[in-house]
Amino acid sequence: MSAPVFATLGCRLNAYESEAMKELAAQAGLRGAVIVNTCAVTAEAVRKAKQEIRRLARENPGAPVIVTGCAAQTEPETFAEMPEVTRVVGNHEKMLAETWKGLAAPDLIGETEKVQVNDIMSVRETAGHLIDGFGRQRAYVQVQNGCDHRCTFCIIPFGRGNSRSVPAGVVIDQIKRLIDKGFREVVLTGVDLTSWGADLPGTPHLGDLVQRMLRLTTIERLRISSIDSIEADPALIEAIASEPRLMPHLHLSLQAGDNLTLKRMKRRHSREDSIRFCAETLAKRPDMIFGADLIAGFPTETEEMFTNTLRLVEDCHLTFLHVFPYSPRKGTPAARMPQVKGPIIKERAARLRAAGDAALARHLRAQVGREHAVLIETPRLGRTPQFTEVAFTNDQSEGSLMNVRISGEDGTRLLA
Repeated sequence: MSAPVFATLGCRLNAYESEAMKELAAQAGLRGAVIVNTCAVTAEAVRKAKQEIRRLARENPGAPVIVTGCAAQTEPETFAEMPEVTRVVGNHEKMLAETWKGLAAPDLIGETEKVQVNDIMSVRETAGHLIDGFGRQRAYVQVQNGCDHRCTFCIIPFGRGNSRSVPAGVVIDQIKRLIDKGFREVVLTGVDLTSWGADLPGTPHLGDLVQRMLRLTTIERLRISSIDSIEADPALIEAIASEPRLMPHLHLSLQAGDNLTLKRMKRRHSREDSIRFCAETLAKRPDMIFGADLIAGFPTETEEMFTNTLRLVEDCHLTFLHVFPYSPRKGTPAARMPQVKGPIIKERAARLRAAGDAALARHLRAQVGREHAVLIETPRLGRTPQFTEVAFTNDQSEGSLMNVRISGEDGTRLLA
């Protein structure tokens, strides 16, 4: 029988966990199955998950279909009712070796209870499923899972549970193993990364972890994935300002640029907080590049409120945008608020994306003629410290760090 087929939807953390599940499935000897790791961030994400399940079931007739991930956690019965689905596995269970041993036993695959989903809020630890590498030249290290906040549009805490942190010593040991394996860049990832440490003895902060790993390891490039800027601690700001091995790229969970919208979202920052954070960070690290998550068409959003979000692209000097057209998520407070009409949401999302495209174009043009240290990911593709893609006309040595002069750009990436 063939190796399992994995399909991953949603965030980078899901992709990381799919890599961990591949190892667990291989260790258990699972063969000939289809595993779909779902996302629950929007109703559209759930629809796409169902579509993917049906497609894979058609392409792999007779193969057991195992559905896991955030959508499986938040609405297990939705997937259990699908005739294509053999088993529904929760977000906690998917990281347990015993789960995969059970799935690999041929006499159990059809006899065990179809839904294996526990109360995710009862989970207290995030550890035991660390993997030694993800990606070809860049490794992603999960240091945190879950979220203690309850934004009105978000279902993810009910898919991921409360915030839990991986102890610093465990993270440091893993990074050292990754260095030994030849990785030159590590990305710290989590659901609510800036909450790292709140559940650990002494309640350390993310900045403490960053400074410790830079002090105790020889990693050449360290990145931080999406953060909540209002929770950035002084040690993290100090590292951003003073440590060249910490890459000058931050992805910010901003969501909106209007204060009333932010209040209705139950966010913890204001428009002014976002602008101030970006300005102060740029003053300390002029080469810093910002990405951001922004939602278009949140319930009750007027044209004036949307314009405040649109202006945030320039006011915060944003370069890389992740634009989400709002869609109501059953079980969230925002789903019960007065909704913006679909065509308006679509039109506002398009305007936000256009602003993002223009911002990226400005950034690309400004890099032409400059030199960057580029990590070569594939023979003809690499990334600058700011995470901007660089395409090469000739093959380069994978895994190398090269100083290159940017010769041009094609509207989406740099050329060298």
